Amino acid sequence: MNYTSTRNSSISITAADAIVKGISDEGGLFVPAKMSELPKLTIDEITTMADKPYPERAYDVLRRFLDFGDDELRDCVNNAYNFNFKTIGTTRLVNLVDSIYMLELWHGPTAAFKDMALQILPGLMSISMRKASKTRKTLILVATSGDTGKAALEGFKDVGGIEIAVFYPEDGVSDTQKMQMITQEGENVHVFAVKGNFDDCQNAVKAVFTDSQVGDKAAAAGVAFSSANSINWGRLCPQIAYYISAYADLVQKKAIKPGDKINICVPTGNFGNILAAYYAMEIGLPINKLICASNTNKILTDFINTGVYDRNREFHTTASPSMDILISSNLERLLYHISGESDSLVSEWFIALKQTGKFEVGKELQKKMNSLFYGGWCSESETAETIKSVFNESGYLMDTHTAVGYKVLLDYLKTDNSGIKTLMVSTANPYKFGESVYEALYGEYNATEDAPVFYEDVADEFENDVPEGMTNEVNAEPTGVMKTLQDRTGIPAPKSLTSLNGKPIRFTETLSKEQIKDAVLKIIN
Repeated sequence: MNYTSTRNSSISITAADAIVKGISDEGGLFVPAKMSELPKLTIDEITTMADKPYPERAYDVLRRFLDFGDDELRDCVNNAYNFNFKTIGTTRLVNLVDSIYMLELWHGPTAAFKDMALQILPGLMSISMRKASKTRKTLILVATSGDTGKAALEGFKDVGGIEIAVFYPEDGVSDTQKMQMITQEGENVHVFAVKGNFDDCQNAVKAVFTDSQVGDKAAAAGVAFSSANSINWGRLCPQIAYYISAYADLVQKKAIKPGDKINICVPTGNFGNILAAYYAMEIGLPINKLICASNTNKILTDFINTGVYDRNREFHTTASPSMDILISSNLERLLYHISGESDSLVSEWFIALKQTGKFEVGKELQKKMNSLFYGGWCSESETAETIKSVFNESGYLMDTHTAVGYKVLLDYLKTDNSGIKTLMVSTANPYKFGESVYEALYGEYNATEDAPVFYEDVADEFENDVPEGMTNEVNAEPTGVMKTLQDRTGIPAPKSLTSLNGKPIRFTETLSKEQIKDAVLKIIN
């Protein structure tokens, strides 16, 4: 399969080239050249995956998209998924209520769904560099709203031939996310806070990719740029696999019959996670509706419902910071596909977005979107209410982003009482946003309050769905809000987060968005 650019369809490159470059020279994103030529999975092929471990499932999906040798790809999936998801398994499926299954994607080393792709991307990148790159080193540039930064840093630390620089909004991530990044180990990692929001970080990083002055200096130094954000096809492609895998698990649990359609609800800001579900549908996954959930920054909801993308609005800093985004990069890929692979239209729209802050796709394309997607949003108060009500009713503790998705899913189900099973994507461990989760349950956190009596274990609510190790046993000594939340809920904080206690802070530099270019040049030199 070859890949082209959303803004220049005359381009035709291999998957390895697309992964190394990350973003096309004119600013477009790489996509499969022809949707009509996408590989197809039959229902039998999907359901027989239930008898295979996750690395085998991922291999079976990825081999259809990537021009890698069998041994190369098997090494990638085995190194990513056999050794880094030890406690509970790669993913976990929890039947919360009759028709809703929580797809927990946060059982990797950084406690966020980004691990599912960013544990394998370093392997894919290394192979792609050997296949496609003539440079001595690759510099990966990452703009993050929180989770991508840590997952990328952890995945790429000390990988030979690669340097990685992460830029995060200084007031736009949770305290835990910030600590994960600024204490990151590794000799090849660089972390910077940025004055501004995620869009400021993302726009400045994208500008570096297309800056000829920076490009010339990088080329002279033997350095190529790439990305670990979901704008990179090597980051997005592995996410397709976990939707296919979850369907196989639903069949195995006899929750659905082979061929039954399901809904998938995804809380998303940059549109990558739900776009992976769209690609899964296009290669054969039976999907009834893709439910796109937004927080107060509801630009995707408004776009799906009106066909007008308008970022000229107030930016809200919320308790679900990974969704605090007004420019959803991966939407460009969807629009390229549903517009009949029109690079001219996509270029026109995104030039207008850059110049005026808005564009409109028209009624016909909006109708296509509505046939695929339902868009809804959740306020800050509704996010907190959802966390509290779900925990009080079932003992299930969810993070702020998952709560946004769950509230939107409940809204959708008011319009569809068909009983179709739904995968509700849970994107992060609740302890990554511990203070917000605590406040949703118990009110404002007081750092000096005594820890209450340890509550009884609530894991029994999930019967056989809870694997060994998901108990009240504490993996490491938590402090602060993690300890108090753990003591009051009886749900253990993960070792990957509690182990942050006492780690030395390595990165303290704060930049303006205008200084990002200079920071990149300094790393090159």
